[in-house]
Amino acid sequence: MKVILTSDVPGTGKKNQVVTVSAGYARNFLFPRKLAREATPGAIKEIERRNEAEAREEAQRLKEAEELAASLKGKIVTLHVKAGEKGRLYGSVTTQEVADAIEKQLDQTIDKRKIELKEAIRTVGTSEATLRLYPGVTTQIQLKVTAVEK
Repeated sequence: MKVILTSDVPGTGKKNQVVTVSAGYARNFLFPRKLAREATPGAIKEIERRNEAEAREEAQRLKEAEELAASLKGKIVTLHVKAGEKGRLYGSVTTQEVADAIEKQLDQTIDKRKIELKEAIRTVGTSEATLRLYPGVTTQIQLKVTAVEK
């Protein structure tokens, strides 16, 4: 019997996938738990149409992420932080501070969870940050840390 899974079922398949299962498994397990529905021709066409729409949206998001990565690649973001003598910072630069600086200087909103610092920035100078904008889409930006005048 062919069924369309309405959620992921371990050992059977993923959501919106058309699978062939035994009639007893479908009637006694999948249908009562609302894990699947019968695969009628109309339902199969609806699933195919939905999957095509999701693929188009996914391609659009990937294209937007690649364009954003290209626009941010190699940009320099300046951070002004409090520092003591010899260039040591009071604390360290956080990804939230980097995200705020990117938004203020480059007019791009980046989630702080998508920013990766190789190591904690605790001194004045330059370093790199990796922006993971989308799965498989990353870019590097330069961070220039300067001390605030007292």
